[in-house]
Amino acid sequence: MITPGEALPGRAEQMPVPDRHAVLGTPLRPPYPDGSEIAEFALGCFWGAERIFWQTPGVISTSVGYEGGLTPNPAYAEVCSGRTGHAETVRVVFDPAKISYGALLKTFWESHDPTQGMRQGNDTGTQYRSAIFYFSPEQQAEAEQSLAAYQKRLAEAGFPQITTEVVPASDFYFAEDYHQQYLSGGKNPNGYCPDHGTGVSCPIGVVGASDPPGAVKAEG
Repeated sequence: MITPGEALPGRAEQMPVPDRHAVLGTPLRPPYPDGSEIAEFALGCFWGAERIFWQTPGVISTSVGYEGGLTPNPAYAEVCSGRTGHAETVRVVFDPAKISYGALLKTFWESHDPTQGMRQGNDTGTQYRSAIFYFSPEQQAEAEQSLAAYQKRLAEAGFPQITTEVVPASDFYFAEDYHQQYLSGGKNPNGYCPDHGTGVSCPIGVVGASDPPGAVKAEG
């Protein structure tokens, strides 16, 4: 990872993005609907990862951006240079009455290989690292619990240690317009992102006593 002195300067202007999600028709930027919550995950190339989440029942909106770095409002080429420190990240706005944070964590773990460090498959670089950006102590605790439980499952299957960062949410910089819902029918209907999942199921995500009635139960 780079130091502040090595980071690119970036810019003050935010990247312009559409007002509405190309598939769901919901807002890309705040304000989001009352009662909604935000989860943010980095799991390699954000094109395919975003599609997985927007297809998940209970998700209100998704967008892609850059998080966990030093350069303000970076461009994609700058992130790929490794000189911004950011990870390609998916913002997931969800209705906690319809899907639990634990169910989103299950989707996160099973949709990539969290043991690969600064890469996913042939995609290499710091921007492809695995990370969970939490918004509350409750999200932090659940993320850390799910990491420990999934590590046990992975170890039993012969995988090495998880390298996923579990860190507080920081500035989320929206990626350029063309990256948003990149694999939607209106942009790249034949686009392809490889599946880097381990094939190991995650046991976390079962609705607990604190989950609202009707929340999605993601069994392990």
